[in-house]
Amino acid sequence: MSDGRDSLWFYMDGNAQMKIQFVDLGAQQKRIRDKVEARIKKVLDHGQYIMGPEVAELEAGLAAYAGAKHCISCSSGTDALLMALMAYDIKPGDALITTPFTFIATAEVVALLGATPVFADIDPATFNINPALVSAAADKARGMGLIPRGIIPVDLFGLPADFDGILETARQRGLFVLDDAAQGFGGIYKGKKVGSIGDISATSFFPAKPLGCYGDGGAVFTEDDGLADKMVSIRIHGKGNDKYDNIRVGINGRMDTLQAAIMIEKLAIFEEEIVMRQKVAAAYTEALADVVEVPAVPQGYRSAWAQYSVLSDRRETIMKACQEAGIPIAVYYPKPLHMQTAFKYLGCKPGDFPESQRAAERIFSLPMHPYLKDGEMGYITDTIRRAATRK
Repeated sequence: MSDGRDSLWFYMDGNAQMKIQFVDLGAQQKRIRDKVEARIKKVLDHGQYIMGPEVAELEAGLAAYAGAKHCISCSSGTDALLMALMAYDIKPGDALITTPFTFIATAEVVALLGATPVFADIDPATFNINPALVSAAADKARGMGLIPRGIIPVDLFGLPADFDGILETARQRGLFVLDDAAQGFGGIYKGKKVGSIGDISATSFFPAKPLGCYGDGGAVFTEDDGLADKMVSIRIHGKGNDKYDNIRVGINGRMDTLQAAIMIEKLAIFEEEIVMRQKVAAAYTEALADVVEVPAVPQGYRSAWAQYSVLSDRRETIMKACQEAGIPIAVYYPKPLHMQTAFKYLGCKPGDFPESQRAAERIFSLPMHPYLKDGEMGYITDTIRRAATRK
């Protein structure tokens, strides 16, 4: 799960003739600014800045969009994951199976609860966790004296994980599935929208996400009434009948009313923007497929295209050319989680997850948002093609 630019390497030359945004929030804001300002004014008028009526309105809209029974909004994508795991009473001695090729929040929340992340490598074609390796990871966890409790697939770069294989293993092993949909909200897997797949889903509304607010925000989705009730409690300090009746340990995880008000208007145009992202991605793929390894979207999937990420052995040459041309390029992710200092205690070593390592060494992401113009895409792809084919 990515929550900011601290997870990237950015390259930009401010003197370039063409100014290209990696994510253009300004163009989107121009479309809806009047409506957003009216929503903000309404909040200022009623003054219910915490858990105001816009929060419930947004939750209903998000649940309807995803096709989920319950949506519980919260203060960030990280808190969404944390609340979900707390609802399952995750504790020391438990293990959660996840991917090492993701933002640190995915495994960080596991460690925060005293549990242990156990990694399974990715499918090199999709960058998502390889379902065929999950059972072995669960066996490894048991060999470490841990109790496997759940699987946390990640819808990396907006592409839903391979849920058929994951859910089959989960059923066989008695594990729950928590979909880390921080980048995947708006995606579709075999007719089901992200947010309605698995036992529980968590997403982020960080501003750069396909659906973002103007600050931090997140949400959790589930069909399970009991889990939903627990997360509603956890979100406000483990409250019972009121905030001074605390029936469990919780967090301060509420979404601000102002952010909910803003997101109501952004959600209204979200599906249109997802369709626009498909066109941008298709143009990139058509122009670049013969010079770099472009993203794979299996049949029956729709990516939300949070990022458009490609692979190349000439990454450094291409990034340098883009820097000189004023094109912002990002690397998601330069260091897999099993090599992060924070997880040194897990005892992993280079080569343990070779596909994640290979991806980290060759991957880079291009500007991606619904408002990229044809001329901008042409400028980007021409620059990359020249650099990729330069003798």
